[in-house]
Amino acid sequence: MNDANPLDDPGADPFEIARAAAADIARLTGVEHHDIALTLGSGWGRAADLVGETTATVPATEVTGFSRPALEGHPGTLRSILTPSGTRVLVIGARTHFYEGHGVRRVVHSVRTAAATGATIMVLTNGAGGVRRTFSPGQPVLISDHINLTAASPLEGATFVDLTDLYSARLRALARTVEPALDEGVYCQFRGPHYETPAEVRMAGIIGGDIVGMSTALEAIAAREAGMEVLGFSLITNLAAGIQETPLSHEEVLEAGQAAGPVISQLLARVVAAI
Repeated sequence: MNDANPLDDPGADPFEIARAAAADIARLTGVEHHDIALTLGSGWGRAADLVGETTATVPATEVTGFSRPALEGHPGTLRSILTPSGTRVLVIGARTHFYEGHGVRRVVHSVRTAAATGATIMVLTNGAGGVRRTFSPGQPVLISDHINLTAASPLEGATFVDLTDLYSARLRALARTVEPALDEGVYCQFRGPHYETPAEVRMAGIIGGDIVGMSTALEAIAAREAGMEVLGFSLITNLAAGIQETPLSHEEVLEAGQAAGPVISQLLARVVAAI
């Protein structure tokens, strides 16, 4: 397959490319409209099997504008799922991270494509480090707000979007009816791919952050621009640098995700069923 990506052309309209991608998904899956989109980050992948019946699975590289995932733990597919209630869910297992260096347009292309398929709710999940000392590895946490530390935005030109209620209070309340013990916190997106230093983690806590990671915030902004309602979850895979005493590693993230997978996948499937 040609590695050229149409989103790399600065003169291209990213929304037109998202519409082309949505048309590809409709053609490849046989499903014209999706209601909810899920981006499954590290540890959350098993949820797709519990949400409903998978009626089509498509390699993301067959869809306009999508890239092959650079990170182990992301399957590189798009799945169309039919829930028992008849809701259509688009599961995105092909996240492009900002640290890959492809630009913000490619980072948020999956979200814009989901909106173009008709999805009005965007559920974003990730594996992340805990800044708050009461968090523990394996714990799912609702994202109540974020701090974007990437020095970038998916919005272009004079595009002003209100982010006051970016992470839907309605959907967070609904999630707590499914699991009342759910805690919530403020997510800080760093650029990566290096892990944060202890000083950076202390800074995140001082400015109001509870969770640190390398995804989600830019996607959430793009989802709000597209008019979607956003729900965010972090799986605390480890305590952040300077809080936990052992060195950080991606292997640790994967292990924590595998250990917590059954519990958080059931949780997410139950939340989707309640939406």
